[in-house]
Amino acid sequence: MKDYKPKSRLTAQAYIDGVLSGSRVILSRAITIIESNLESDKLLAKDIIQHILPASGNSIRIGITGVPGVGKSTFIEAFGKHLINQGHKVAILSIDPSSQRSRGSILGDKTRMEELSNLENAYIRPSASGETLGGVANKTAESMLLCEAAGYDVILIETVGVGQSETAVHGMTDFFLLLMLAGAGDELQGIKKGIMEMADMVVINKADGDNIQKSEMARLQYQNALHIFPQSDSGWSPVVTKASSTKNIGIDTVWDEIIKYKQLVTDNGYFYENRNQQKIRWMYDNINDELKQLFYGSKDIASKLDVLKKDIISSKISPVKAAQKIIEEFKESF
Repeated sequence: MKDYKPKSRLTAQAYIDGVLSGSRVILSRAITIIESNLESDKLLAKDIIQHILPASGNSIRIGITGVPGVGKSTFIEAFGKHLINQGHKVAILSIDPSSQRSRGSILGDKTRMEELSNLENAYIRPSASGETLGGVANKTAESMLLCEAAGYDVILIETVGVGQSETAVHGMTDFFLLLMLAGAGDELQGIKKGIMEMADMVVINKADGDNIQKSEMARLQYQNALHIFPQSDSGWSPVVTKASSTKNIGIDTVWDEIIKYKQLVTDNGYFYENRNQQKIRWMYDNINDELKQLFYGSKDIASKLDVLKKDIISSKISPVKAAQKIIEEFKESF
């Protein structure tokens, strides 16, 4: 298939046709439009999403998280290559941490996944998290739909692994995978209960060499720990397995378990019910974003906020009263 090589801004139809034809160049440009904060791009993005919607949804969406150093990128590369060898098209949406000072981001996953990024049936898109709560890029859900419409049937979403973005990623995926290490102290320390409860699978990574015995002990610890949590609405009992990304050991087992999960939740109806609830939450998220932009985009509100900030600093008004005052004035403007 010959890729488009556009040199200028495209029409909505050109983006739609390019995405649906599987062009990686057009897909990347469409995601850039989705992520743009320009008003003209926002209107274009809505048009693109609306028209590609019927071709989306035909994938398994997998969230992958883990603390820094656990080997997420190495695991994803080995996992992605395994999936492609199985005949799948794989898209990786990697959410990079953005600096709160410089607003910059690392955007280095294509370098870390060099072999995978060179495969025709792989698509890697790093996105800066910006100001979005928990480090999850604001437009990840839309980007996911575009990838599905372009023919990618497995979507991997990698979080920054800082313990805040997992809830958001869990809320937009079908399966949530938690990568852990053995031999890094008490395996159960520092693991938030909420993250463990969200996990459909825990993978003890780097289970090779001198770490094999420790990995098995960690596997047993995590499996026992998961038993104390109530069963999820999906009806699935979370599993704990071991893998070595560098030795390509256990990667096939991870995929086999995901297939078992997909079969279970498809049969009991949870898969589609969960997808439907995600769509509703996505609508509310967009409503909240639009309201926030409407509020802070008002020049009148910005001017009044400047006055209120001075009054708060001088203790003329409390922060709570100031918030109430500005909201009331905002409501009166409609």
